[in-house]
Amino acid sequence: MMIDDDVETGNLGPYQERPRIFPNMRSKPYNPLIFRVFKRINVRVLFILLLLGFGGIFYIGARTSPIIVFVFTVCIFSFILSIYLTKWVLSKDEGPPEMVQISDAIRDGAEGFFRTQYSTISKMALLLALVILCIYLFRSTTPQQESSGLGRSTSAYITVAAFLLGALCSGVAGYVGMWVSVRANVRVSSAARRSAREALQIAVRAGGFSALVVVGMAVIGIAILYATFYVWLGVDSPGSMKVTDLPLLLVGYGFGASFVALFAQLGGGIFTKAADVGADLVGKVEQGIPEDDPRNPAVIADLVGDNVGDCAARGADLFESIAAEIISAMILGGTMAQRCKIEDPSGFILFPLVVHSFDLVISSVGILSIRGTRDSSAKSPMEDPMAILQKGYSITIFLAVLTFVASTYWMLYTEQAPSAWIHFALCGLVGIITAYFFVWITKYYTDYKHGPVRALALASSTGHGTNIIAGVSLGLEATALPVLVISVSIISAFWLGNTSGLVDEAGNPTGGLFGTAVATMGMLSTAAYVLTMDMFGPIADNAGGIVEMSRQPESVREITDVLDAVGNTTKATTKGFAIGSAALASFLLFSAYMDEVATFAREPFTQVDIAIPEVFVGGLLGSMLIFLFSAWACSAVGRTAQEVVKEVRRQFIERPGIMDYKEKPDYGRCVAIVASASLREMIKPGALAIISPMVVGVVFRILGYYTGQSLLGAKVVAAMLMFATVSGILMALFLNTAGGAWDNAKKYIETGAYGGKGSDCHKAAVTGDTVGDPFKDTAGPSIHVLIKMLATITLVMAPVFL
Repeated sequence: MMIDDDVETGNLGPYQERPRIFPNMRSKPYNPLIFRVFKRINVRVLFILLLLGFGGIFYIGARTSPIIVFVFTVCIFSFILSIYLTKWVLSKDEGPPEMVQISDAIRDGAEGFFRTQYSTISKMALLLALVILCIYLFRSTTPQQESSGLGRSTSAYITVAAFLLGALCSGVAGYVGMWVSVRANVRVSSAARRSAREALQIAVRAGGFSALVVVGMAVIGIAILYATFYVWLGVDSPGSMKVTDLPLLLVGYGFGASFVALFAQLGGGIFTKAADVGADLVGKVEQGIPEDDPRNPAVIADLVGDNVGDCAARGADLFESIAAEIISAMILGGTMAQRCKIEDPSGFILFPLVVHSFDLVISSVGILSIRGTRDSSAKSPMEDPMAILQKGYSITIFLAVLTFVASTYWMLYTEQAPSAWIHFALCGLVGIITAYFFVWITKYYTDYKHGPVRALALASSTGHGTNIIAGVSLGLEATALPVLVISVSIISAFWLGNTSGLVDEAGNPTGGLFGTAVATMGMLSTAAYVLTMDMFGPIADNAGGIVEMSRQPESVREITDVLDAVGNTTKATTKGFAIGSAALASFLLFSAYMDEVATFAREPFTQVDIAIPEVFVGGLLGSMLIFLFSAWACSAVGRTAQEVVKEVRRQFIERPGIMDYKEKPDYGRCVAIVASASLREMIKPGALAIISPMVVGVVFRILGYYTGQSLLGAKVVAAMLMFATVSGILMALFLNTAGGAWDNAKKYIETGAYGGKGSDCHKAAVTGDTVGDPFKDTAGPSIHVLIKMLATITLVMAPVFL
């Protein structure tokens, strides 16, 4: 991709002397309570408190395992690096006053919505914690818990504490994603006036800060919980719990993270896409004004939505993905070590924490490899931003292979099977290759440099209907290659694990499932860099909006448009990566569920027979759940967008001076409409996801009791989980890819193809984009969380179904 010399070097001339219309919505800046408390504490006192906190963490880590100390050390260093990245980003200038005021309005809107949304989510989390407590106080216990003296009440309080900690950390991960994006957007806009490379570097480093904090928190949260339970319960001492059973106590953490991520993704997705659809339909199609034009009353709501939907929700989403994958792999590692009678099982249990600690290190190298040192006065065309990001990803992938092999030898070498670590290293390589294929496949179907999106843009030239048909067929076709890749990776990893030489007392191979777990770790071993690329997208999108609203020269908008188009592709590739890892993680969680049912029921539970009518019905209900959830998520966007469209039309009719810059739109009204509607609309699909498996399990448990079928409730829920996972993977792939392709087909036409902006072809592409918006940013990403949350909720509630 080539950019004109004057664009790249920033020789743009003076600002255009045009009226600059921008909102002055700023009230007083909002800081969370915890920040206000810290600001009031004396610096020396705060320093002593931090030292004591770190000392306590390292003390319990040292009493648990040297591996935990290593994990703590890496996480703390990654937090220090993230602080450096924040300071570096915040040291950049914010540009002229009109840019700052627009940024302030976006920040106020995002922080206000976040505060209201998370107060609603926290109330629901407390209510659910109470339900879990009641269930655990009256449920049966496992033989292992009985032998270790872990009573019902202790087990109940541990699960509830883990659930609340997971929910809290997931919320903080979301806040961190939003906090940095609302501060980086204006700095990227300002840098775009000077150099495209500098704007790219600021956006990447801002995304890197968020990614390091999210991944670091997921790892250190589980490590602290594991070490605390280890020391408190006296694990591995005579008459107490075995270390192989300890990971099951962490399931609540994954459920808490999934719970918050689901509502964050739903609420944020409804907010951002309702505002986007409303702004596009009236602004672009009816009034013929450009995207992010200050005359559009819904433009601030749209820009706020990028932060609460794409940044905050995606941070919580990836946090939940990593937490679910780590916990399921720890459970399977412990189960396998127990069956194989491995002397020191801690390596197999703590292996996921080590892999993600190395992820923080190698992703930091990848983030810092994107530099902006080129002399801005040199007259040469700019490199394609996607190529720069891909170069950083290639460095990260290369380092991931090296560190993964090293960590498998360190953690998984055992005298019982000396070559097992090589097999597991190959499993990790399968996962890393799978991640790379997923990124490449999604890029092929959603980047306008490739054939599928260009064919979709061509279909727009014959009208709105052909655009929709082409987009739907592209999305359906794009499910094939990822499914083939997932299938090959699951079978390859299972086979490599099974042939590792690890066998149980009867001589049966036991490493298959753990091999699949290692492949999932391999896929997520570059998660921090992938999240960085994802966060880059909405920051670049916001920067373009600020440039357009503050009426900067066209050449500045050209830079932000290029970054925005690349950001659309990186967001789409991250969603492909997320659904691939969700598929593998759900397979692991399903296996962990079957193990847990067998433990509680005290009888084998190794297969689910779908020839039993009730079990088959459970599968049908699981598939139906995915479709009904997607329908409710999309219709929520549609209803809210209708309210926005009516409001924007009303303002254009009642304030005719808006189009001539003589009257100012009421931006706050649109923000208020989408905020209240998204909070109201997120409840129904979220409640459906949480209540469905519980109701199905209890109803079929009662039916099984009266018909004499043992474990019927658990079997039906297993079928529901299995079918929902399969349907969810396909549905999410379809929604994400179709939505991303529609968006970039519109972007391709806006570069001048097929008549460019304002043409009939462009209007048809905008229609396709509005259809794709709820697909790719509301329903699609919510399904990633949904299929993992179904798995974690069944793990937590398994005793209820017996």
